[in-house]
Amino acid sequence: MKLLLVGATGLVGGHVLRLALSDSRIDAVVAPVRRPLPAHPKLLAPRVDFERLPEDAGWWQADAVVCTLGTTMRTAGSQEAFRRVDRDYPLAVARLSREHGAETFALNSAIGADPSSRFFYNRVKGELERDLAGLGFRSLTFVRPGLIGGQRNEVRPAERIASLTLGLLNPILPRRLRINPAERIAHALVEAAVAGRPGTHIVGSAELA
Repeated sequence: MKLLLVGATGLVGGHVLRLALSDSRIDAVVAPVRRPLPAHPKLLAPRVDFERLPEDAGWWQADAVVCTLGTTMRTAGSQEAFRRVDRDYPLAVARLSREHGAETFALNSAIGADPSSRFFYNRVKGELERDLAGLGFRSLTFVRPGLIGGQRNEVRPAERIASLTLGLLNPILPRRLRINPAERIAHALVEAAVAGRPGTHIVGSAELA
């Protein structure tokens, strides 16, 4: 099968990429990126501008899509910029891949995703899930982690403090509140993409702990 991966240079996306490239069930990986990736025989990594995606590129044709695109309010700088990266870009990718025949889509979403949430972050994630559900994918999976564990390239002070605190409390916390390792999230996304089970599915944080 051919997998389209967006967000390959991020924490979870990097794990998805490594898993996909080593998975014998996946013949090819297309990972459109803004900065280069190391070469691999199974990998095509076209450089793109997510503001101006090439609508007619042949590499949009894929069996399944995994989306791990995302940012933070601090990095984005405004709610408008955050919404563009976390909702508009993934939705544009989903629409184009669906138009080119993709039947399966797996999204790295977030715990609490809800278009009616009073929390902006959760509301944006929920809006994306809602809009993806209307695109007609045969198989749609929302992986909803809580706090993601792993070594990031960027510094996120608040997330680091929360991670240290939850790390100490991890043994006594309910599973849904525990740290979700990035590699486990990536594994859930890859398995959802490969399996392509019909319908809409949710993988909650308790299953990722």
